[in-house]
Parts: sequence; structure tokens; C-alpha cells
Amino acid sequence: MTNQIKTVLLLGALTALIIFFGKVLGGTRGMQIALILAAAMNFFSYWFSDRIVLRMYNAQEVTQQEAPDLFAMVADLARQAEVPMPRLYIIPEETPNAFATGRNPEHAAVAVTQGILRLLTPTELKGVLAHEMGHVRNRDILIQSIAATLGGAIMVLADMARFSAIFGGSSQDEEGGSNIFTTLLFTILAPIAAMLIQMAISRSREYIADETGARLCHNPESLARALEKLAYGNERIPMQANPATENMFIVSPFAGGGLMSLFSTHPPIEERIARLRAMRSS
Repeated sequence: MTNQIKTVLLLGALTALIIFFGKVLGGTRGMQIALILAAAMNFFSYWFSDRIVLRMYNAQEVTQQEAPDLFAMVADLARQAEVPMPRLYIIPEETPNAFATGRNPEHAAVAVTQGILRLLTPTELKGVLAHEMGHVRNRDILIQSIAATLGGAIMVLADMARFSAIFGGSSQDEEGGSNIFTTLLFTILAPIAAMLIQMAISRSREYIADETGARLCHNPESLARALEKLAYGNERIPMQANPATENMFIVSPFAGGGLMSLFSTHPPIEERIARLRAMRSS
């Protein structure tokens, strides 16, 4: 089964989970409310998520005159990926990292931190930019936005249901709603299931973007070396990032191994590097 098919199935699982959540909590009426909430959040995320995240990190748009080398690299990669030239942003942050955002290739943006521009060689930086252009080409940005929106809707519903069950009580209604014990159990399990599905989506898309990026820049080793430096850089200078945006960055902005790595939206750096170097030798 390809990663693309897996992603579609996982997104379907998230959608089914939110519908089932509404059904369990409030019967038919609850399911209808859940669907309306999810649709509204999807609409808002589709049209405005890129502006929100860029503003969140105080990203400043740059022109070809202001960053000619960066502009030239991305323009070359955009031609190879056969996508429009994205808008370019620089984030005033010393933590080395980068992300892509936007609802489709025609409305894409690529943002890099000042730290990554200082840390990486031009060849390594091109590998990172190729990875981000891989996300743009593969339309991962929209997929991640949908996953985050549906997951967020489940979190909101869980909080509302938990508050209602604890302070307002609950009983089985004529439309198939649940009692207080079922409600409390589901408000614990549903967000965990949503988080696991989001992790599976994000991790599969990172592997695909790595492979696409390596082919775009014709140098898997450049991206592998960049990932090594970025992993170290984010441990040395952690970013004050919003957890909801973790999946957007090329490497997780949150330092931590062991148990923390089990709940990361990113695959292990070591595994990503190993896959890239296997491409070099194949």
C-alpha cells in the first residue's frame, strides 16, 4: 500500500471519528452539530491557515532583490517541480528550521528562519528547500491543514462534552446519546485516537517529501547532512513554537527523545537520514 493511499485512508478515519464522536455524544443531533463544526473549521483553515501561521512566527516576506540567492534556489526548484514560484519569508528566529504553507501550489509560501540561513551551506540549504517544495508539489500542506482541523474539532468537542458531563450530567436520550460514563470515556479516548491518526499522516508525508526533495535537488546527501545539523541545532536552541504547528516544520522544533519521540509528528531523524543515504547508493 502506497503512502498516498494510506494518507487518504487515515484522513477518512479522522472524518469517521468525528462523525462517530458526535453520534455517541448527542445522537443524530450531536452528529449534525459535529459535522457543521468540522465544516466551518475546514473552511476557515483552507482560506486563512497560511496567514495565521506566518503571522504567528512574525515571518517577513522578502523579494528577489532582498534575498537573491534564496530566491534563485527556490525558483530553480519550482521549475523542476513544475509548480508556481511560492512567496518567500524569513522568520526572525535563531533556531534553524523551515516550513511550507498555503492551500495549494498556486498559493504557497516557504518560510525559513535566520538561523537556518546561517547554519547550512548553500548545498544543504537547497536540500531543505527541495524538501519544502516537495510538500508543495505533493499538496501536503492542504492534507496537513485538514488533519489539523479535524483533530482540532475533536479536541473542542471532547472539552465541551467533558464539561457538560461533569457539570451538567448526562443521560441516554431518545436519539441515541450516551450516558455520563460512556461520554467521559469517549472524551478521553477520541482525542488520543485523533492524535495517533495525525501522527501517522504527518510521518508518512515527511518520508515522501524527503524522497521528492532529494530527487528535485539531485543530491540526497545534501538533505541528509542538513537534517543532521538541524536536529542538533533544534536541541541546542529550542524554538518557542506552537504545538499545533509542529507538523509543518522540516524537523520538530521541540527537543526531546525517548518517550517524547513516540508522540512526535515527525519520523526519527536517524531513519530519515538512513533512507536518504540509501537513495544515494541505489
